[in-house]
Amino acid sequence: MLTWKAIINFAVNGNPIPDKRIEKTDAEWKAQLTPAQYRITRQKGTEAPGTGALCTVHDAGKYNCVCCNAPLFDSTIKFESGTGWPSFTQPIKPNAIKYHKDNSFGMVRVEVLCNTCDAHLGHVFPDGPEPSGLRYCINSESMQLEKEVNHGN
Repeated sequence: MLTWKAIINFAVNGNPIPDKRIEKTDAEWKAQLTPAQYRITRQKGTEAPGTGALCTVHDAGKYNCVCCNAPLFDSTIKFESGTGWPSFTQPIKPNAIKYHKDNSFGMVRVEVLCNTCDAHLGHVFPDGPEPSGLRYCINSESMQLEKEVNHGN
């Protein structure tokens, strides 16, 4: 389980190695993404609190990067943070996320990006629930939910 100390270490000393890398030109990203997805994932934008399509979704499944479809978070670690953005306590695996120190807007935060394609996802904070104490605050526009298929018995 990742801790705040591990995240700060990644942000300062280097990130975990991703399973694979996907790189595209700016024109390729613009052609693939909606204007809102492009603004958030490629230009480090954000959506207004409470407006994201995935804020109140609680279906079982995996939350994948909207740019490269890499798995980022699992629905079992999603929680209601009251912040207006989908929130998670851990990534789906330690090397799914890349961490950068973010000094924008006069504060120090830790930006989270897809470790496969460098898409901006949101930020992580040390004020989440136990046992990790982490809150990954993620833009809905940066993810797509791959719902679990129940095949029945």
